[in-house]
Amino acid sequence: MNNRFTNKVAVITGAAQGIGKRVAERMAEEDGLLVLVDRAEIVHGVAEALSAKTQVISLTADLEKFAECERVMAATVQRFGRIDILVNNVGGTIWTKPYEHYAENEIEAEVRRSLFPTLWCCRAALPYMLEKGKGSIVNVSSIATRGVNRVPYGAAKGGVNALTACLAFENGARGIRVNATAPGATEAPPRIIPRNTAQQSEQEQGWYKQIYTQSLDSSQMKRYGTLDEQADPILFLASDESGYMTGTVIPVGGGDQG
Repeated sequence: MNNRFTNKVAVITGAAQGIGKRVAERMAEEDGLLVLVDRAEIVHGVAEALSAKTQVISLTADLEKFAECERVMAATVQRFGRIDILVNNVGGTIWTKPYEHYAENEIEAEVRRSLFPTLWCCRAALPYMLEKGKGSIVNVSSIATRGVNRVPYGAAKGGVNALTACLAFENGARGIRVNATAPGATEAPPRIIPRNTAQQSEQEQGWYKQIYTQSLDSSQMKRYGTLDEQADPILFLASDESGYMTGTVIPVGGGDQG
């Protein structure tokens, strides 16, 4: 390992499972000082498993609320003295269906889940980074900004892309880099806590299958990515190896540009 994150303080949101968990594991292998955040209590088990490798704390928080994001960043600075890296990984579609079938409350819930945690965490962490004059923010977007059966989620991730570009313009000269990855379909263990616990109808199962069919059709490599293939570009953008990059969204979808 290159130990790219030795003595670097990294806040990783959505760290309990999936891509966020793998990013945390990989940063721990490279000596990062970690703050793992999730709404699920299982994040504490992830932190405990990594505690033999590095200094790590875990926090449960509802990052759809700005006050919770402020609490997380303040706790990070209280524990480690600064924030060097922020990986915004909270998000994920809750429903999958054609747009005309979404209810008003479902549209709002999708946007709150997949845009607001990134908006709020950037706002909460930025003052601490500006105080030090250096920082790296990596937002996890999605190639679903062009796709089927996830219009509200795609719109939220489109907002993440715009946020990434605008924050980079504002803060590049002040030492803060802001980049993003846009993952495509990814092989991962079944979620311990699903995003939607409701029993799916046969029609809903068909709509869900359509997004994976479309993802494979859009991918030039005709396969799903792995968790490591998603973590690698996130780690690159978080590290000093990408020191002359900001405002960039990297598609990670086997050739699907999103």
